[in-house]
Amino acid sequence: MPVDVSTEVVIARPREKVADFAADPNNAPAWYENIKSVEWKTPAAVAVGSKIAFVAHFLGRRIAYTYEIVDYIPRERLVMRTAEGPFPMETTYTWETVADATKMTLRNHGVPSGFSMVAAPFMRMAMRRANQKDLAKLKRLLEASHA
Repeated sequence: MPVDVSTEVVIARPREKVADFAADPNNAPAWYENIKSVEWKTPAAVAVGSKIAFVAHFLGRRIAYTYEIVDYIPRERLVMRTAEGPFPMETTYTWETVADATKMTLRNHGVPSGFSMVAAPFMRMAMRRANQKDLAKLKRLLEASHA
């Protein structure tokens, strides 16, 4: 049973500000509540083929995983994928200009195996809640900074 969660937010900031901040993995701990650390496994550049290791806490568990950037169109779309662990995941960010703001969509898609397959419906709800909180935090952070 695949897990496919898509969440969006409108941020009252120009697309280049939102996309440049959100696409930089170094900023992830600032707006992702569950991400605790980030480590580049390749030279630190947001580009296809770059690999980034994350440590997160989700559903009371420590999770370490490495994403590889598989698609990147600056300020339009970023796609990262991991194939390791019991829950291979693809995360996609898209940015779209709407009026004087930016609509950002965060999508997580994966096909769990083993125990994760049994927990998929619960994980879907927990992911949606976490993504909504993370995008709300990103909105607050960027709208307050005016950087």
